[in-house]
Amino acid sequence: MSEHLDLITIGRSSVDLYGAQVGGRLEDMGSFDKYIGGSPTNIACGTARLGLKSAVITGVGDEHMGRFIREQLAREGVNIEGVKTDPDRLTALVLLGIRDQEQFPLIFYRENCADMGLTVTDIDPNFIRRARAVVATGTHLSHPQVEAATIKALEIAREAGLQTALDIDYRPNLWGVAGHGEGESRFVESEAVTAKLQSTLHLFDLIVGTEEEFHIAGGSTDTLEALKAVRAVSGATLVCKRGALGAVAFEGEVPGSLDDGQTGPGFPIEVFNVLGAGDGFMSGLLKGWLDGEDWPTALKYANACGAFAVSRHGCTPAYPSWEELQFFFKRGIKRPDLRHDTELEQVHWATNRAGDWPEMRVFAFDHRSQMEEMDGATPEAIGRFKKLCLEAALAVQNGEGGFGILCDGRLGRDALYKATGTGLWIGRPVEWPGSRPLTLEPQIGPDYGRLNEWPRDQVVKCLCFCHPDDGADMWATQEQTVLRLFAAARRNGLEFLLEVIPSKCGPVDDETTPRVIQRFYDLGVCPDWWKLEPFTTEASWEGAVAAIERNDPRTRGIVVLGLDAPQEELAASFALAARQPLVKGFAVGRTIFGNAARNWMAGAISDGEAVAEMTGNYQRLCGIWDAARKAARSEA
Repeated sequence: MSEHLDLITIGRSSVDLYGAQVGGRLEDMGSFDKYIGGSPTNIACGTARLGLKSAVITGVGDEHMGRFIREQLAREGVNIEGVKTDPDRLTALVLLGIRDQEQFPLIFYRENCADMGLTVTDIDPNFIRRARAVVATGTHLSHPQVEAATIKALEIAREAGLQTALDIDYRPNLWGVAGHGEGESRFVESEAVTAKLQSTLHLFDLIVGTEEEFHIAGGSTDTLEALKAVRAVSGATLVCKRGALGAVAFEGEVPGSLDDGQTGPGFPIEVFNVLGAGDGFMSGLLKGWLDGEDWPTALKYANACGAFAVSRHGCTPAYPSWEELQFFFKRGIKRPDLRHDTELEQVHWATNRAGDWPEMRVFAFDHRSQMEEMDGATPEAIGRFKKLCLEAALAVQNGEGGFGILCDGRLGRDALYKATGTGLWIGRPVEWPGSRPLTLEPQIGPDYGRLNEWPRDQVVKCLCFCHPDDGADMWATQEQTVLRLFAAARRNGLEFLLEVIPSKCGPVDDETTPRVIQRFYDLGVCPDWWKLEPFTTEASWEGAVAAIERNDPRTRGIVVLGLDAPQEELAASFALAARQPLVKGFAVGRTIFGNAARNWMAGAISDGEAVAEMTGNYQRLCGIWDAARKAARSEA
């Protein structure tokens, strides 16, 4: 059966290249962050984050940027059945910058772009009828071809009894009434644009815009007169955004004052970036509208989502998850610059991470010193062997989820390159092998700046040998390194795995690891993943899990390391660990590759024999873990 949808948006999509430097001219930008963009694309993502099942009808090019949009939409949980791949047109691009609180320069690269290639034949009536609502945006009413496609979608929706909404989204230069260098312009009078909009307004149940957007829709720069003109041709609920004054909704006759409309609470926050704020607002409004909330509640959602957008960098990346929004409502504003609210940003990060990893069977071949000590080992040989390790990992994975690797970038660089795009979870170590106090690999850079070269789907893995009884100097040194590394990982959009092995530093009991875990949380480090020793008691596991869940209920989870234990010992430790739902699986290395590596380095076995041996070991270990998890669930 086809998936039910809450809403389908239709219109433009683009790759937004956001200037990373804040406070300068767009001419002076030296680097850019890449996001998906375009009003309907942003709204589809924003509503998906709020728990609605959304889809978008748009067009992208048959090239790298088009694939980026499709893949990112899928990561956001947006249905992409309506995304047309156009072989003849390029994906739209937008360059944007944050000059100051008032100026946000942008340039649209949309000459004959892919989303403007939509035609009526791209509108599938059966697809439209799967939704509860169709949401259009103004730009696609600006050209006869895409206007016809949009109107067809709206007429199908109305015939099927669906709800319809319009975000006026007026961009004068996209209507041809302003120049390419005036992308920031939000209002230019045009009788032709007003006439075109008014010819379509009867098709909507909800119309949303700023005061300036209602000016163009109503043909008057007097907001009340413009609203009355819109009301004359449409019975839709009209929602007028008023910037810092919030927003008002008018269900019936437009009153004599904007203050007489229905309102929702506002949120006094710092304005950092207004680009994409309207799409965030629309996402929250649609959530309330489609959930049947009253207008004050829907406007509360909308105002809050808009507040998140104006306080963060980028459009779609700024929008909140539903869990984050509820957290914000319950806790309130701690500081007006939301992007610097550590607690809120942790909720934002944790609830918007891409991917789901309920099971983790990780082949760890990130070892460096252990391989370098083997007879016959050279950097080149180790690099070749790690590619064989990857072959074994992929053979066991066989295209399924729940498998991963740990591989370094110094000796295992080529294997890392080949692993990208295979569907494997990829963790990459940064610590210098065996260092205590913790020292990082030189390739990370003295300021940890080279993390910006990493693919975003790689996880920063750091092993720290630490113990609660370590001296103050040891702790201070190690804490400083871990904290800086954690901050660098977040700054670069990379997940962080922290591995701790207290048993190598001193005597341990059931409280040792929980105390280490708590110390790092007290420092402000919230790892996405923990990698812990295979404990031998239930109390040790319960203490570690309790420490993590007490501090970060949204953590990804724990993987168990192997410490070169034979498979029989690992089976016993897996049986104990698998009883804890927070333990997602294992990350084991030498148990899988150790014997094969020694023999291969010595020239005693071939490439194929090494791969076969490691494949068998990895498969058996996966089977042991899966059996342990199944048994634990049966006991529960």
